[in-house]
Amino acid sequence: MDVNNLPIYILITYIIYGIIHEWWSEETTAVVTGANKGIGFAVVKRLLELGLTVVLTARNAENGIQAADSLRLTGFRNVHFGCLDISDPSSIAAFASWFRHNFGVLDILVNNAAVSFNAVGENLINEPETIIKTNFYGPKLLTEALLPLFRRSVSVSRILNMSSRLGTLNKLRSPSIRRILESEDLTNEQIDATVTQFLQDVKSGTWEKQGWPENWPDYAISKMALNAYSRVLARRYDGKKLSVNCLCPGFTRTSMTGGQGTHTADEAAATVAKLVLIPPEKLTSGKFYICLEPKKIIAKL
Repeated sequence: MDVNNLPIYILITYIIYGIIHEWWSEETTAVVTGANKGIGFAVVKRLLELGLTVVLTARNAENGIQAADSLRLTGFRNVHFGCLDISDPSSIAAFASWFRHNFGVLDILVNNAAVSFNAVGENLINEPETIIKTNFYGPKLLTEALLPLFRRSVSVSRILNMSSRLGTLNKLRSPSIRRILESEDLTNEQIDATVTQFLQDVKSGTWEKQGWPENWPDYAISKMALNAYSRVLARRYDGKKLSVNCLCPGFTRTSMTGGQGTHTADEAAATVAKLVLIPPEKLTSGKFYICLEPKKIIAKL
């Protein structure tokens, strides 16, 4: 079978039903952030079911240990807990050092940890600095800290950044900002400058007039910046055995959505697992995937 000629939706179906053989093993190590509950916990469980070694991280050590212990009690011996506050640079540095000492190499990173202070149906800007620090700068700093540890073998290392359709560029009402973020020559400095400008416009009360996203604007900008960083990183590692993609898991029933949604955390986790375990010869990079419904995924960018 020549998997290079298979469309992505057929490939994922083949993975589901085991038609394509596994490239991974117990030696394959994944890190999942924000994983003591919700989608993160479900992703850890799914990867363990598939035979990988998984590091579950959480900001609260007690909650993280309980989550890891609950998985061990059901028979998963290859789960490990690492304390990590994605919004704290010192915590990121400590985690990277701990991971290097205990595991040495990394194959898969799922940047899942995120916050929002809006309930479904609300549209307030609450603590935008915290949201952007957690949802954008946190994953970026963690990724940069772990980059030297990726195995980058023939199996290709993988980064999947959990994102949102709220962060797609069509949500921007400012043509000039959109042109910057759409550029093929986009830089990290331009992304940082865009985020800084948004925060300044929020402080001055002019953000609505400046053409920023209308819905969950602070959350949207945090994910827009993460998407942009992912594209820049994918370009930086093009041809260097590191794949970087983003995924909007869709409207999932989690604490962030107040339990509302069209599908479960387990269904979202199944999609995550399929994307990070695509055979190396079919793996993409620099893509933004959207899960419209369980088993239905489309790719943007």
